[in-house]
Amino acid sequence: MAPHINGNAIGANLEHTPHAHQTKPMRTVQDFLSNVSNFQIIESTLREGEQFANAFFDTETKVKIARALDEFGVEYIELTSPASSGEYIDCETIAKLGLNAKILTHVRCNLDDARLAVETGVDGVDVVIGTSSYLREHSHGKSIQYIIETAIEVIEYVKSQGKEIRFSSEDSFRSDLVDLLSIYSAVDKIGVTRVGIADTVGVATPREVYDLVRTLRGVVRCDIECHFHNDTGCAIANAYCKFMAKWLCSRSIIEPPLAYLAEARMLTQDREYVKSKYDLTKLKAVEDLVADAVEVNNPVTGFCAFTHKAGIHDSSDMPVAKAILANPATYEIINPADFGMQRYVHFASRLTGWNAIKSRCDQLGLNMTDAQIKQCTAKIKAMADIRKLAIEDTDVIINQFYHNLSNEHEKPLLHDLTLEEKKAFEKKELELNGEPEMKKLDSLANAHTNGVVTDHA
Repeated sequence: MAPHINGNAIGANLEHTPHAHQTKPMRTVQDFLSNVSNFQIIESTLREGEQFANAFFDTETKVKIARALDEFGVEYIELTSPASSGEYIDCETIAKLGLNAKILTHVRCNLDDARLAVETGVDGVDVVIGTSSYLREHSHGKSIQYIIETAIEVIEYVKSQGKEIRFSSEDSFRSDLVDLLSIYSAVDKIGVTRVGIADTVGVATPREVYDLVRTLRGVVRCDIECHFHNDTGCAIANAYCKFMAKWLCSRSIIEPPLAYLAEARMLTQDREYVKSKYDLTKLKAVEDLVADAVEVNNPVTGFCAFTHKAGIHDSSDMPVAKAILANPATYEIINPADFGMQRYVHFASRLTGWNAIKSRCDQLGLNMTDAQIKQCTAKIKAMADIRKLAIEDTDVIINQFYHNLSNEHEKPLLHDLTLEEKKAFEKKELELNGEPEMKKLDSLANAHTNGVVTDHA
């Protein structure tokens, strides 16, 4: 008779099924109280992945990745905010694909962004705002009471439109616990679908994750999700620890390739459950698609370590570039100088913001008003939407824009554009010029050029 361990036979039969599921003989009491066999994935490659320094996802690539993720079986796919340059059409396009996965978009916690998100036809809206003292002081400057009041306003609007709504704090693990619980309790009472915890700078430890989730589980009735970064190497352990804290809905989003290691971790815990939910044979196809657009990077010494590439965060509401320049600790838990590295605010992409461009203008010795810098930023974003920009390209655009401010004969922003790219850029310019914000910027920039007004924005 073959020996048994916890009721599972071992021996000759397993020669043909070497990975057959076996219950762990060393399983603890805490394992039976955990929630490792009840989770969902909110996959954010099409948002977080796009923020890698060298990433460039055009609409066609995003559609391919979305379809591959859907075939794999993720429950949710999260997209970059439609408020970012060029992203509205992408959100709208993917929302119309008819995928099994629900489509979400990640936006700032304000009504304007929420309305824009709803218009795209997505299934749900994920709103976020910084809650740590670092972000409240150096980023958006809002009080906890303001955050609660705004969150309630946004959540009630999104719910009235029949959409799922998640509220997440940013930099949760450096936020005051009382502040966090006050905010989460308030949004839970009005019926938020989920609350989110975000380890924005990768500072959390497994024990801290466990403690926070267990505490939060006692305060809110809604589902809880979590988002981890791997700056200090704990992302996978943290992702696993949250299940030990017994919650329902999780967000196991860790930048590639760590996301796939997280899947492997869960597979070892409950093979049948994971394989019943996800087609693991499709994971390689997802990895290949993402690898073409995002290069693998070591979080400490890699080529884009300590590189900050903003999205919705680099705006008047959440100016990440301004915050980093004022106090790098807002988005860095490690000082790059300790490893002989330097930080870099990436500005050569369609996700750039005017604070990043303003910093670059200062480095180039170009004196422009805020309105003019915002107008220049819009042109860079439009150009980056039709081709991948190098730093040198962006510097040329900035210098040419500056030259054109005071010269009758305008120079082209880039000299090597193909005829097709010129037409695409002109079309993008027309789209931007039709937006109320751009009309306002054009008016202000022209006024500044003529010496009529002074901008104090």
